[in-house]
Amino acid sequence: MTERLYYISDATEGHAKVVRCTSEPDGRYAVELERTLFHPQGGGQPADRGAIAGIAVEGVSLRGESVIHILAQPLAPGAVVEMQIDKSTRARHSRWHSAGHLIGYAGERFGWEPVKAHHWPGEGRITFIPREQQISMPDANALLAMIKGWQADNLLLYTDIEAGRRKVRFGDLPAYSCGGTHVKQLAETDGMQILGLKMKKGQLVVTYALHEQA
Repeated sequence: MTERLYYISDATEGHAKVVRCTSEPDGRYAVELERTLFHPQGGGQPADRGAIAGIAVEGVSLRGESVIHILAQPLAPGAVVEMQIDKSTRARHSRWHSAGHLIGYAGERFGWEPVKAHHWPGEGRITFIPREQQISMPDANALLAMIKGWQADNLLLYTDIEAGRRKVRFGDLPAYSCGGTHVKQLAETDGMQILGLKMKKGQLVVTYALHEQA
């Protein structure tokens, strides 16, 4: 089991010991560390980018309870290596993930329950199911107005680990079970747009976007 440092830390540099390194069918290497700062692809969020021991990390995934880092070169088991996260990519992914949570919160206020999320930059969408049989589709402007209120209040991120599960929330908003990375305060999610709302097989799909920060 890999200790996931990104659950409780926003650090983008650190050190860890190599647990094992095995060959992949494509000629690359799967490296497992005792602990990692790298967020793997999953939970609606892309993988972090960066380097381990100066070697570019070409992919990060979860295999069982272990976080696997794909490198073009092998690393020696037992070696203590440096981890470096690409800060701009981490910040971008965190903004999109937090923005998705805000849409989830707003949808709940209108009687919709979020059941699926895709927080990839340029592909943001949240899928909801109705909590009642007779319920109307919310208005995009009404959703965005509610979100802008939370952003104006600049609610802060809170993280808790309960029974081994990580939960995140902003201010007094409900806590969501989530393994992703997030902004520290909601002012960082400025520039949100709701691109569209549509019904598909009885579910509501809300697509969204964020302006890119310099």
